[in-house]
Amino acid sequence: MSFEKTPGWLDWHAKPSKPRFTVPPGSVDAHCHVFGPGAVFPYAAGRKYTPCDASRQQLYALRDHLGLARNVVVQATCHGTDNRAMVDALKHADGRARGVATVKRTVTDHELHYMHACGVRGVRFNFVRRLVDFTPRDELLEIAGRIAPLGWHVVVYFEAVDLPELWDFFTALPTIVVVDHMGRPDVGQPVDGPEFELFVKLMREHGNVWSKVSCPERLSRTGPPALPGEVSGEQAPYRDVVPFARRIVEAFPDRVLWGTDWPHPNLKDHMPDDGLLVDFIPHIAVTTELQTQLLVTNPMHLYWPEET
Repeated sequence: MSFEKTPGWLDWHAKPSKPRFTVPPGSVDAHCHVFGPGAVFPYAAGRKYTPCDASRQQLYALRDHLGLARNVVVQATCHGTDNRAMVDALKHADGRARGVATVKRTVTDHELHYMHACGVRGVRFNFVRRLVDFTPRDELLEIAGRIAPLGWHVVVYFEAVDLPELWDFFTALPTIVVVDHMGRPDVGQPVDGPEFELFVKLMREHGNVWSKVSCPERLSRTGPPALPGEVSGEQAPYRDVVPFARRIVEAFPDRVLWGTDWPHPNLKDHMPDDGLLVDFIPHIAVTTELQTQLLVTNPMHLYWPEET
């Protein structure tokens, strides 16, 4: 079975640089994906895009290249609620990967317990309209109630302009809520402007809300530096995103996660060098203590609590 990739979208970076920043031992890439391969794990019929294949073997090779120790593999929208590719990646990770699934209300208890045994620890609710069709909120609340006894959490993906209408739903969820990519703020606005202040307020007032300080390549207007070596001072990678991510890391150090988002679906302008994404970290977590919390302590607490 073959699939034609969505025209204009870039493949993942073939030769990522070796990061200059050395991550703490045991660091976790807490947001990444596997796609297919389509011949083995077909893409969903109703998908909004068709990516390039990106296998578990390639993901784990990148992990080792970047000096990371573990992965959290998040179910991709192009696979819909067919979690087989993600679960397969967990089963071949020797305990070094956990997963986040996408499910419907028709999922059985047996299926949930099987995924838990394989390493799944959360479900993802996507509210980005260009990527998914609308799912009734009563269905999502039902799913959240069913996964809560397993100790799972809910991951939410949305855009900043939609936070006001989603606020009541997010604050009603009975689990930890992990926000993808800081709620995709507009980094052209002030870091203390009303849009980002609303997101900070959500985290301040609700201690069960966490945030991934990931995907600067999706948020940036300035883009990366021209060369991998230009990663200091004003030439920090994706420097216009730094104030937003640093604010969240410093305000909520025990509720932040970081991930590569490999293999970076839906990008047309540039494909990020994953080595530079690692070199982004010391600009947003500026002390050894903050770096260890972001990369080791927090993801281990959420995904491998039995080891902490």
